[in-house]
Amino acid sequence: MDSKVTVYGAYWCPDCRRAKKFLGENFVPYKWVDIEQDKTAEEYVLKRNSGKRIIPTIVFEDDTFLVEPSNAELAKKLGLNTEASKTYYDLIIIGGGPAGLTAAIYASREGADVLLVERSGLGGQAGITVGLDNFPGFPEGISGQEFSDRVAQQARRFGVEILQAVDVERMEREEGYHEVYMSDGKHYHSLAVLIATGASYRRLEVPGEDDYIGAGIHFCATCDGPFYKGSKEIVVVGGGNSAVEEGLHLTNFTEKVTLLVRGDRLTASQIAVDKVNEPNSGVDVKYNVIVDAFEGKDPKLKTIKYHFKDSDKTEEVHPAAAFIFIGQTPNTGFLKDYVELDKWGFVLTGHDLTHDDHASAHKPLPFETNVSGIFVAGDARHGSTKQVASAVGEGAAASISIREFLRRG
Repeated sequence: MDSKVTVYGAYWCPDCRRAKKFLGENFVPYKWVDIEQDKTAEEYVLKRNSGKRIIPTIVFEDDTFLVEPSNAELAKKLGLNTEASKTYYDLIIIGGGPAGLTAAIYASREGADVLLVERSGLGGQAGITVGLDNFPGFPEGISGQEFSDRVAQQARRFGVEILQAVDVERMEREEGYHEVYMSDGKHYHSLAVLIATGASYRRLEVPGEDDYIGAGIHFCATCDGPFYKGSKEIVVVGGGNSAVEEGLHLTNFTEKVTLLVRGDRLTASQIAVDKVNEPNSGVDVKYNVIVDAFEGKDPKLKTIKYHFKDSDKTEEVHPAAAFIFIGQTPNTGFLKDYVELDKWGFVLTGHDLTHDDHASAHKPLPFETNVSGIFVAGDARHGSTKQVASAVGEGAAASISIREFLRRG
């Protein structure tokens, strides 16, 4: 896909990393130009900014540009809708992944007035997946982005109102309505709310990790793998489905992928494991590895230090980049003290809820939380299977419970 946006910046610039992340999450193709490495580009930035060296400078297809834009400014320039048309809705869905979009389609088709809020790109993690090979109905597979685009188009066809590039900060209750407060200061009311916020990639929490995120450390092979085309080695940390599948994808850009696995075996699907074990897979696996630190220079990631479990043996590797796939953390921080969560932060629903004598008066519907009218579907829910097909199914099933809730009035 041709890039319609050019981002001029430098690896040490945190606002550049934020802008690149925003564009990537919203599936906007862009060209990255490092002005530290390209003097012509540096001169171009100086010229566009009247002699000032300000980054990021982001140039668009129509030759207009933004300098150090906020995410809201980028969203406006890209034509993303960030403000709802009304104040009151039957249903507000927080999260635009497969679960949220499916629920929106079902609820809107039945006449509910639906507002869907997504902080980044529609499709969630499914949207940045290289390919979906196990979703029913697509025998040849389908790219995550195409799948997400199709579902979003379907939601819009049925009149779902969609907001993007805004975060939900907190929730409150007022006179029978749930109030959803946004990062831009606005708030909206609804009779029912579906939480479909999914989960985010977990961090290793070791020295140097935060310093090099976006400057050699990444969490999305589809978004950032192409930047390392022609490199000699890329490291992937993790041993599950995401790590193995994305590691195989990264072999398209590098001579060698080294998989650092904490356990003594891969826990991915057998098909993925078999691909890794093929003689010319391009993937080298190291087991029983604990990552100790990331180090860099200028400031790009240069070194990963690690040791082997149950031994004093230490090693280091010098890859072009590292991609981390070690599990997920639910995006439920804004729900703390509002609904009941398990110890990991996933939301409890339906039969998984435990009630004391006072709370037992509320008999939750399937996918409903301990708070009447608040429902959860997809990866943020306790007990979910973290698969696109099951997220779609949960979105449909949750919408049926929401229909029952709204009928009760």
